[in-house]
Amino acid sequence: MLSNQKWIGFFAAVLGGLDTLVFSGGIGAHSPEVRNKICDGLGFLGIELDEIKKMNNEGIISTEASKVNVCVITTNEEVMIARQVNNVLNKSTKK
Repeated sequence: MLSNQKWIGFFAAVLGGLDTLVFSGGIGAHSPEVRNKICDGLGFLGIELDEIKKMNNEGIISTEASKVNVCVITTNEEVMIARQVNNVLNKSTKK
């Protein structure tokens, strides 16, 4: 299995670079350690994390000098799944 770093590297290569890297969901939004492990070694892409912002789970955790914005977005996956199921059920009952 490929590491998250390799996937990010592949996507960056296909896209011709990165403007923004977003962490979301439970672990992405609430685990500075996981974000650090993923971003460690991605400095060649221009990613630089601000340690204080990262530890405080701020919305933007990259440094001012970082060439790539690194953001943290809190999501509620259960609500999104419920909305999608509701949409599917409503469409199937209208036929």
